[in-house]
Amino acid sequence: MITITDKGAEKAKEFLTSQNADIETAGLRVGVKGGGCSGFQYQLAFDKQRDTDAVFEDHGLRLLVDRQSLPYVSGSEIDYLEGLQGAGFQVNNPNVVAACGCGSSFRVADEEQVSAV
Repeated sequence: MITITDKGAEKAKEFLTSQNADIETAGLRVGVKGGGCSGFQYQLAFDKQRDTDAVFEDHGLRLLVDRQSLPYVSGSEIDYLEGLQGAGFQVNNPNVVAACGCGSSFRVADEEQVSAV
């Protein structure tokens, strides 16, 4: 399961509304790809639902996850933060065992999974 905070959902809905997206078929896509200094990087994007997606609904927003990324982000919470270094979505992922200093890549416990994505 993937969840999103109140602030995260508010910002995601604002963007989807500004793009005239259909809330019934569009949402925030949460995925991972191999890369970065720690092994994986998050991919967040506004997208339409695909047939193969796992779909989670929270705060009236669809969270879309491709089946390959699901094991790496399961249990995560998406938040939206505003601070001195900018604003954006942040993934709070319980599967992460290490992250790079800049915070843009991460590693999970099972090293064999790195080559799977």
